[in-house]
Amino acid sequence: MTPNLSKPLQLFVILGSGLIGALAAKQLGLPIPFLLGSLIVTATLALTLAARTGQRLIYPKTMREFFVAVIGTMIGSTFTPEIFAMAPILGITFAAMIVFVALAQGVNFVIFRRLGGYDRATAQYAAMPGGLIEAIELGEKAGGDVETLSIQHFIRIVLVIVVVPLLFLIITGETHGSASGQTLESGPTDWQDWVLFLLIAPVGLMIGQRLRLPAAPLLGPLAIAAVLQATGTLDLQAPLLLLNVAQLIVGATLGSRFANSTPRRLIIALGLGAVSVGVTLGIASGLAFVLSHWVPVGFQTLLISFAPGGITEMSLIALSLGVSPVLVSSHHLFRILFTVAVAVLVSERRK
Repeated sequence: MTPNLSKPLQLFVILGSGLIGALAAKQLGLPIPFLLGSLIVTATLALTLAARTGQRLIYPKTMREFFVAVIGTMIGSTFTPEIFAMAPILGITFAAMIVFVALAQGVNFVIFRRLGGYDRATAQYAAMPGGLIEAIELGEKAGGDVETLSIQHFIRIVLVIVVVPLLFLIITGETHGSASGQTLESGPTDWQDWVLFLLIAPVGLMIGQRLRLPAAPLLGPLAIAAVLQATGTLDLQAPLLLLNVAQLIVGATLGSRFANSTPRRLIIALGLGAVSVGVTLGIASGLAFVLSHWVPVGFQTLLISFAPGGITEMSLIALSLGVSPVLVSSHHLFRILFTVAVAVLVSERRK
């Protein structure tokens, strides 16, 4: 057992490996390279250190929350009054989301219960297509295996954010993400944009936490930026460099959390997660294809909106791939809230 690294050194190792992975992924032409590259290399490093030395890399929560708040501000900066005209469309797609949640929950329960051999409580809450923290808390109260739930939901999020950009690459034949700033910057950015983003992010984060909003670090800044942008008070332009840094931070955060698992448990969870995510994305693709013929929203936008990843990560993918982040984040928020609400009702009825 080697001595634990100091916190500053751990942060240096995590960010350094994340940057190396991001630059390598960009060189290879991978989609959203700063997210995927940092995730892959940091996860590999975290697993290796944990297996060989017992060293667990710990990422500072406050730094992740700040950059999640930056992402929220970026999403809000894309808000336009035209979103209100989409209310009838959202009514249709939200109804389809209810169908998606029901199908995903049912199919995933069978996968984890029959294929994975999980007990009923663990299978039920591992099957939830959203609400990582809530699923773990509710599953623990119901007698489920907390560690299994944590790993399984984390694997779900990671697999989705890896697979979806690759699907875009296969479908379109183009590498998205490396030029993502072209989709965010409607005009040139200057130092004032940097100041505004770095001011709105922490203020929105604090307000979101005070109001106890779901996904507070993301939604607090998002709401402030959206109001300022939609009313014409400000004209925010998201700097490309800031987006790339946010991708790197989120990817490195996710990768470092692999240290909390063991290779054996991770392989099992990956296998089950691959089946679950494959089936769930199949359902999402089917609904997206049908809806694309009923509403004036493209298949790719609908697919990202229905893909069962984390709201922060999927919103970041939407930003990076040039897909309407406001539309995507609203669907993911609805999915998570509906999934958690149903799970809470089921838990209450079993008491």
